[in-house]
Amino acid sequence: MAALLEVHDLSVRFGGVVALDRVSFNVEAGQVVALIGPNGAGKTTLFNVITRVYRPSSGMVTVDGHSVASIRPHNVVRHGLARTFQNVALFRSMTVLDNVLVGDHTKTASGWLQAMVPLPGAVSAESSSRKRALEMIDFVGLGPQAMRPVAALPFGLQKRVELARALVAGPRLLLLDEPAGGISHEEVDGTARLMRRVHTDLGVTMLLVEHHMAFVMGISDRVVVLDFGKKIAEGSPAEVQRNPAVIEAYLGAA
Repeated sequence: MAALLEVHDLSVRFGGVVALDRVSFNVEAGQVVALIGPNGAGKTTLFNVITRVYRPSSGMVTVDGHSVASIRPHNVVRHGLARTFQNVALFRSMTVLDNVLVGDHTKTASGWLQAMVPLPGAVSAESSSRKRALEMIDFVGLGPQAMRPVAALPFGLQKRVELARALVAGPRLLLLDEPAGGISHEEVDGTARLMRRVHTDLGVTMLLVEHHMAFVMGISDRVVVLDFGKKIAEGSPAEVQRNPAVIEAYLGAA
């Protein structure tokens, strides 16, 4: 398998604070890789570098062999990258459908001028976009909620809206920031099943940040562990669970 994502000697500094310190790892096409570590370990900072929110102080991130430094932030999704956020970033007054349609904008061929006038091309593009969005809303189990405003939904369902918005863009690599965070145990089980379907049915490679260890160990092919901005372990879920440095730094010493 070829490496879809390569993180090589990545460092990020904010003044005198070192958020990431020469972190390296790969995500191969078809894998589910979990990134774990205590709060402040640098996990979300790493996501922000991959998606061009932050610039690294040194090192390199490549997707399919191309440096992300050459990608403009607003074009990241066109290069097969999509993400969700720890705190859902949705348009709360808009419906579920309209929120998911936002994620489909890169596939809409008509421009703003065509959209202002009901020309056949614009009407067709809008119809196709709506169809794709509704299909993805059904995929995440929210078909009956499509026309409801996001603000009326509980937090767990809002996370599914955000997932559908990311998936409708057709990403090759999906970055998930705490998909099981803030939801009930029953919802965690349902989210794990949904993530497996995203992986198997849609063929999406995933890199996820998560604190829920049962979720991580049940879904991941490999686990990368950060502590104070440094990588302290990497391996299969079973290997990481047995690693003394991980037990001390993250899982808790006996």
